[in-house]
Amino acid sequence: MVQKPAFLISIDTEGDNLWVNTKEISTQNANFLGRFQRLCEKYGFKPTYLTNYEMAMSPGYVSFAKEVIADNQGEVGMHLHAWNSPPLHPLTDDDDRYKPYLIEYPVDMMREKIIVMTDLLESTFGVKMVSHRAGRWAFNEQYAQLLHEFGYLVDCSVTPYVDWSGVKGDPKGKGGTNYSHFPDAAYFMDLNDISKVGTSSLLQIPMSTRLKYGSLHNSFKQFYDRLRGKKRPPSTRWLRPKGNNVEEMKFVAQQCLDEGKNYVEFMLHSSEFMPGGSPTFKDDASIEQLYRDLEELFEWLSQRTQGMTMGEFYRTNLE
Repeated sequence: MVQKPAFLISIDTEGDNLWVNTKEISTQNANFLGRFQRLCEKYGFKPTYLTNYEMAMSPGYVSFAKEVIADNQGEVGMHLHAWNSPPLHPLTDDDDRYKPYLIEYPVDMMREKIIVMTDLLESTFGVKMVSHRAGRWAFNEQYAQLLHEFGYLVDCSVTPYVDWSGVKGDPKGKGGTNYSHFPDAAYFMDLNDISKVGTSSLLQIPMSTRLKYGSLHNSFKQFYDRLRGKKRPPSTRWLRPKGNNVEEMKFVAQQCLDEGKNYVEFMLHSSEFMPGGSPTFKDDASIEQLYRDLEELFEWLSQRTQGMTMGEFYRTNLE
């Protein structure tokens, strides 16, 4: 029997509306995750909740996630926001404002933050951490080597075709990671060049992103932008809700499946399930539209894929 491709649900599980500059981060969105979890279970899907510091310290979220783990209906992984994840080492004159990337810190500080977050999550949830996504999608070779050192099996920080180098963390830094030429399918990473397939045990599961236009159209568009003194990466579509975009999400998933990919990967932030928890879903009406879109997408995907956590997908890649 041919196994269906996996449907991987990655949730960046973090504080409320981090798009605004705030030093007092609330975690009320934990109270809104139950509805999403029930929807996933209805279709046999298993989310991976990539969890950051403030959520690991939130009693409401911890109680929710422990139940998910006990019922074998999902997985908790690590999501590290360097600017407010202990031990704190100020990198700029206002880290809460600039939100520097972990890859901008010295490697010894990177190591300390990974150790503390890993220990916190493992002691809180009583399971080994195997999955991870970098805060603000910023990843490099040192980061990959540290994850490998501490026993992580999966990273899902790569966003194919997307160049984050124009998005600053530290205003004096080089910006985020350029994924323009990274693979767009799962691969075991070369820890000395994370854009290449290697022989390490760290599996990269890139986000399901696809170019919005063909190569000729993109080349012309970028040439035109350069003439106007602008540098823009190619436009991309993501398997990610943004309000009334269910057909676009299906289109991305169908492209991946047509290409023979063995998974499709969805993402959202935990705060986006809460009215006012994000700029995208600002009120009850927008949340109800989100759930209508999710219901339609999940029904469609349930006929074409099977639900897995990141860790379960890793094991299928070893078979």
